[in-house]
Amino acid sequence: MKEIIAIIRMNKMGQTKKALINAGFPSFTAHKVMGRGKGFVDLDLLRGAAEGLEDAIPQLAHGPRLIPKRILKMVVPDDKVELLVETVIKVNQTHHAGDGRIFVMPIIDAIRIRTKESGLEAINEMNE
Repeated sequence: MKEIIAIIRMNKMGQTKKALINAGFPSFTAHKVMGRGKGFVDLDLLRGAAEGLEDAIPQLAHGPRLIPKRILKMVVPDDKVELLVETVIKVNQTHHAGDGRIFVMPIIDAIRIRTKESGLEAINEMNE
């Protein structure tokens, strides 16, 4: 089993949710988060400073601002990881900075609290 954590743009959440459900991944957790990538310059602040906006100039010293994002978390069998990753990329790839990241991590075990099923049975949607 693997845990997939995907950080995506806020405006891609609806499309991503539909794509995941259509690809057979109806179960996931989503959180609103704030973050930033490796970019060094906030272009909006630079434009504002260039246009003479008084509020923009002091903010340049504080570094890049945090951007609203969504984090999706899913646990899937090993043989489904590639399909899930490709589904997320297909919807979210714009070829511009800020498209997001996907992290794949091993899961030692999973236990469904209601039934005490463990392992793959705990994440199998057909056992509901």
